[in-house]
Amino acid sequence: MKNVIIACDFEHKETLRGFLRLFGSKRPMLKIGMELFYREGPELIRQLKRQGYPLFLDLKLHDIPHTVEKAMVNIGHLGVDMVNVHASGGLDMMEAAKYGLKRSGSTTKLLAVTVLTSIDEAILANELLVHKPLEDTVKHYALLAKKAGLDGVVCSPLEVPIIKKVCSHDFLTVTPGIRYPSQAQDDQRRITTPSEAKKLGTDLIVVGRTITKAVDPYAMYDQIVREFTDGA
Repeated sequence: MKNVIIACDFEHKETLRGFLRLFGSKRPMLKIGMELFYREGPELIRQLKRQGYPLFLDLKLHDIPHTVEKAMVNIGHLGVDMVNVHASGGLDMMEAAKYGLKRSGSTTKLLAVTVLTSIDEAILANELLVHKPLEDTVKHYALLAKKAGLDGVVCSPLEVPIIKKVCSHDFLTVTPGIRYPSQAQDDQRRITTPSEAKKLGTDLIVVGRTITKAVDPYAMYDQIVREFTDGA
């Protein structure tokens, strides 16, 4: 299930529409996150689904189990392909999220964010007061997500091999933090190139500014797809 997801972190839907026109009739998988969703709301999701776009709704729910369950019922009715929660919300919350999607009759895949790719070992220990090694923390969260019945996790490509080893090969790994050596890291800390992510065995990569800020976004998307799916 190799695929490249474009992170559409735009200010409003008009900018998104202009960006998508560059792709013509092609329908790449899109990640719609907080910035767009909180401005445009569910109607944007409905419009994109009607137009045939596969969607990853990246809202990273993290609340008490009852609230997350009810939110997932509503999200399930939108018909997105994937949605996520924070694994740090705990086992009960993740199980409630899964149950909420089930209540909606949805086939949406549910993922858990392990540790954000903007966080490194120092931040984990000094700011979040998590004194386990980062890899151990990610592994624990992935195992917890699997126990809760989730379909996979969002993680750095660097952690994919250990997650596949402890959770099984068919447990999905969706990985942001994709950059080329010539690019600024921005707020990402645990990063790889598309070809490195492929070698590490991840299933889907999420690429935002590398594509959306490129001189020719379609050409950059096509290059990344070739590198990630064909090894070109």
